[in-house]
Amino acid sequence: MSIQNNQNNPDVLNCLANLSNDEIFTPTKLATQILDTLPKKIWSNPNIKFLDPCSKTGIFLREIANRLNIGLKDIIKNDKKRSEHIFLKQIYGISITELTGLISRRSIYYSKNVLGKNSICDKFPNKDGNIYYKETPHSWNKKDECKHCGAKRIGYDRSKENENYAYPFLHDENLFKNMKFDVIIGNPPYQLEDGGFGKSASPIYHKFVEQAMRLNPTYLSMIIPARWYAGGKGLDDFRKKMLNDERISEIHDFPQTSDCFPGLNIRGGICYFLWDKNHKGNPNIINYKNNKVISSKRRNLKIEDQDIFVRYNQAIDILNKIEKFKEEKFYNFVSSRKPFGLPTNYTGFNKNKNQTYNIELYRFGENGYINANQAERNKELINEYKIFVSKASPGGDEYPHQVISEPLIGSPGTCCTETYILIGPFKNKTICENVVNYMKTKFFRFLMILIKNTQDVPKKVYSFIPNQNFNEKWTDEKLFKKYKITKEEIEFIDTLVRPFK
Repeated sequence: MSIQNNQNNPDVLNCLANLSNDEIFTPTKLATQILDTLPKKIWSNPNIKFLDPCSKTGIFLREIANRLNIGLKDIIKNDKKRSEHIFLKQIYGISITELTGLISRRSIYYSKNVLGKNSICDKFPNKDGNIYYKETPHSWNKKDECKHCGAKRIGYDRSKENENYAYPFLHDENLFKNMKFDVIIGNPPYQLEDGGFGKSASPIYHKFVEQAMRLNPTYLSMIIPARWYAGGKGLDDFRKKMLNDERISEIHDFPQTSDCFPGLNIRGGICYFLWDKNHKGNPNIINYKNNKVISSKRRNLKIEDQDIFVRYNQAIDILNKIEKFKEEKFYNFVSSRKPFGLPTNYTGFNKNKNQTYNIELYRFGENGYINANQAERNKELINEYKIFVSKASPGGDEYPHQVISEPLIGSPGTCCTETYILIGPFKNKTICENVVNYMKTKFFRFLMILIKNTQDVPKKVYSFIPNQNFNEKWTDEKLFKKYKITKEEIEFIDTLVRPFK
């Protein structure tokens, strides 16, 4: 039986790729693209060991087996012996659930039981072959969190009948303890619900990357959300490690998730990277749009004085032009979350204004009124001119973006809940109007988009924006002329930022 797929039949793994919103399956095309980043010489090496630590459909291992089958033809000439060698000694997987283990074995060995009559290789000592799965418990600490993956006990301490998402690669300390893998590659789970407000979740993909690095392979490649570039809950340490790791040789960046996973939308997009143990120096950054490479550039991952990775190669020259002016940052006018200490769901307001409740409260939904003493912080800003802008961005992830919602001028006698970020204070209404005009420029919002990679628009997103003299009105034309932004650079900005509605 040939390892190679029957090219006349539809690939079932492409169909499966579109079924899951939680554990996202990898399309064949994407898996092939990622494998192409590995050096060609490995496919003719019979001693290389491959591991997918988060196997879902087995797509990576199947495609690896196909490449080895071709590459080893001159070394192991007998088809059956070559096939057995590949399956027994070169490819290994760890499934994320019992079900994905069955799917992986079926796609790799042609049988969920490798000892069955339809198996492409029946020389294994067990029915699972080299696709490992073992139900593993979480290890709860004093905070009722799993010490391995951070899962909350209240959500994941489940009965045996229910999947607990204790992934073996993170939880089984003895797993493949004595094995050395040359290549680790995969598409890990992205997040776990964390019990926060609404549908709050915490990332988990970085733990798979870190665990894989601890195994010290020669090559490591994983598909992960791009939120780690500038933000993401609990990702600060991971981001620092990645930005300072000279072993990262390539980053392939997809702002539009659908370029990787048709039909899916993950805020901030997706990336995959190649980590090469022997690489030293700047990585090659490859930008994609509409399934095409639009830019490729070898550059530093870090921006000076910023713990941020800027995904767009074309943006670097623009940033350098702006930084030459050494101007104060607009960031200094922007408040942190909860400017007045009032949460989004604050209920202590009055619908009607009266002598006691006379401070207008900007909130999600219809405005209300509070007493000044109800503000928990920044009371001195209540009677100043300022600007309120939503802390959440409007619309979806389609490009070009609007980036921010309509900025609102807050007159003296106003405050807001956590729904808004406060910008200011300013001397008078005219200056506020000029600031609003500046915020609506493509120039302003382009600099935001270089950091913003989720729906959230916190203070950090304003870090690249220079301050201006707000005694005058600013337009894109004036700003582009001031900073010597070229026609080509303006055209690039236009692809990311649309005119303000």
